[in-house]
Amino acid sequence: MIEQVTEKTLPLAAYVHALSWQASHTALCSPEFIAQHTPERQAEYLRGEMGRGKRLFLLTDGKPVGVVTVWGSLIENLYVLPEKQKMGYGTMLLDFAIRQCENTPTLWVLNTNETARKLYLKNGFLETGTTRALNERIYEIEMVLKG
Repeated sequence: MIEQVTEKTLPLAAYVHALSWQASHTALCSPEFIAQHTPERQAEYLRGEMGRGKRLFLLTDGKPVGVVTVWGSLIENLYVLPEKQKMGYGTMLLDFAIRQCENTPTLWVLNTNETARKLYLKNGFLETGTTRALNERIYEIEMVLKG
């Protein structure tokens, strides 16, 4: 089941976001920086995102499994718990998020996140060639859903 996050379900979404973010950034960030991304801190981050008008959704399958935000046609924060990856949950969240978009679905993915890039390519997204540098070796790649 996928439902829009409320203040009541925000702690569940923050738990998923924190654990998934930590796992996906382990090779990129220092252990100290990773440790800062607690469920409590991520709840504040996600609350801020919702305050800016982004819609946050939580996927549950008996228990919380994944999250995604949609803002206009921008898909962000798509995270699935590490132990639930490669089970179809990411595709389920992505399909849902695409249906929430106002126009052509767009997203940004880290150049180092091959798993996510493969998921997006498999589901009809194409790299536009536009990038945003985060530092000298890490950058984001813009992707759009092909028409």
